[in-house]
Amino acid sequence: MIRIYDYWRSSASYRVRIALHLKGAEFETVQVNIAPGADEQFGEPYRTANPQMRVPSVEIDGEAVGQSMAILEWIEETLPGPSILPSDPVKRLQARAFADTIACDIHPLNNLSVLKELRTSFGADEAAIKRWYHEWIRRGFDALEQQVATWSAERFLFDDVPSIAEIALVPQVYNAQRYDMDLSAYPTLMAVTEKCLTLPAFRKAAPTKPEA
Repeated sequence: MIRIYDYWRSSASYRVRIALHLKGAEFETVQVNIAPGADEQFGEPYRTANPQMRVPSVEIDGEAVGQSMAILEWIEETLPGPSILPSDPVKRLQARAFADTIACDIHPLNNLSVLKELRTSFGADEAAIKRWYHEWIRRGFDALEQQVATWSAERFLFDDVPSIAEIALVPQVYNAQRYDMDLSAYPTLMAVTEKCLTLPAFRKAAPTKPEA
């Protein structure tokens, strides 16, 4: 059984859940509450298991290994089921680049740890936090919308099935909507997201707050 250390509203964890459901994999999740005030990622035993103190991580031979994009590659390399990478090498490169724009350029700057630092070290209020959050999504989404402007609704972004690109996109749209961002400038990205959310794998992976 695959064990994932997860937080229900973490977009990085959301990516991993989508990929596992697309593969049809059986897995269990161990919730690590990273919400401010709970901060379970900093306590024992998770800090010992994953010194980076972030989610998600996957437990392999008793050791927790983190970083969602690396976990996605591990899922692709070790689990049967539909590939999350396009078969064409150029499309595979494009899909990875699309996903990395989100995972490497947008998401790290809007991580909880960064937002906390803005509040505590730089005195940012909630209006400033929201402007910051929107700005980095805007910069990334402007480029991504242009990249896929010729998308055909008959397909997904880079293949006939969802790939690592959609796995990264859908959680980032969820984050943008949580922060009340107007996404009307990104009709292609939103259309792809809506198409993905009709699929069982994406619906099953969607953030659902665990019962207390």
